[in-house]
Amino acid sequence: MEIAEINNRYSTLAESQCCLSCGGAINYAQPETGEICIDLGSGRGTDALRMAESVGETGFVYGIDISDGMLEKARRNAEKFKITNVSFVRSELEKLDIPDEVADLVISNCTLNHAADKQKVWNEIFRVLKNGGRFVISDIYATTAIADEYKNDPVAVAECWAGAVTRAEYMKHLENAGFTTVEIIEESAPYVKGSAQVASFTIAGKKRAI
Repeated sequence: MEIAEINNRYSTLAESQCCLSCGGAINYAQPETGEICIDLGSGRGTDALRMAESVGETGFVYGIDISDGMLEKARRNAEKFKITNVSFVRSELEKLDIPDEVADLVISNCTLNHAADKQKVWNEIFRVLKNGGRFVISDIYATTAIADEYKNDPVAVAECWAGAVTRAEYMKHLENAGFTTVEIIEESAPYVKGSAQVASFTIAGKKRAI
């Protein structure tokens, strides 16, 4: 899906009551006082703002999204609740506008499956994490490979199924990026979504010094 299409679709959804999430990464992330955190696909900013309150004045949170509408909504929410230790950044997942080794924690909720190049996304997660930094990611995977006719369908991708890869491919991306130990915190039974069978899971891991 082209960046302009993503921007337009999710900017429209920013003011709706639609829930785009497939998991609860924030519920397992446990951000600590003073930590630097990143939320990939931060949307309206709900999870980023929760983390900002958890890390306190000595910590900081970056919310990453590609949708101008979502970013504007998130900034308004931060202003509304007078939360200042957060910044909402417009950036592609495959090329994060974040310095190397800055984050203690990276989270994401049902966002990575939208990325065109998921290996690049995991490489970026590894890059921005400090040595010893951790991630908690909720996402979906497909039980069998998604047919090519759906992979480039912007509506199907936006519905959180056509961009999914298989579980084996998903785990290979993490291994290639440098994450050697990954914990599966929770995992659903397979279910039908759109024209595919998928499963949701929440995974966690740490960046070890090389």
